[in-house]
Amino acid sequence: MSTMIGNGKTTKVETRRSIGRRAAYYWTVTLFLVFSIALSGIGQLMRYGGNVDLVTDIGFPLYVTNILGAWKLLGVLAIVAPGFPRLKEWAYSGIFFLMTGAALSHAFANDYGDYGFHVILPLFYAALGVASWALRPKSRKL
Repeated sequence: MSTMIGNGKTTKVETRRSIGRRAAYYWTVTLFLVFSIALSGIGQLMRYGGNVDLVTDIGFPLYVTNILGAWKLLGVLAIVAPGFPRLKEWAYSGIFFLMTGAALSHAFANDYGDYGFHVILPLFYAALGVASWALRPKSRKL
């Protein structure tokens, strides 16, 4: 919504409804992101399911699952914790680089998975991270 003020300048005025809708979008995207990343991190730390094969099939040593799993859980904690806006910036960038790195690692190793799943899913999570970062409220910005 815009309003005219005196000499023709236009200022943008956000209504409560648009702020509430934006917050709902932010929390929906963010909760989906942190839930997915947290489950992935726990799975890697526990070496559950196909996590061992995902890492070893592209040539990484198995201890990488400990590093990636810990980073994912720390990033999730930083994003959902109140305050610490600079730490949140680092967490968002970490998730972006982690997910795009995973997609590229699988692509370069010719390990695309069924229907490109090993490349598409990490890129989807990277996009969720960017969306969450872009939608975050002022209280969570620098």
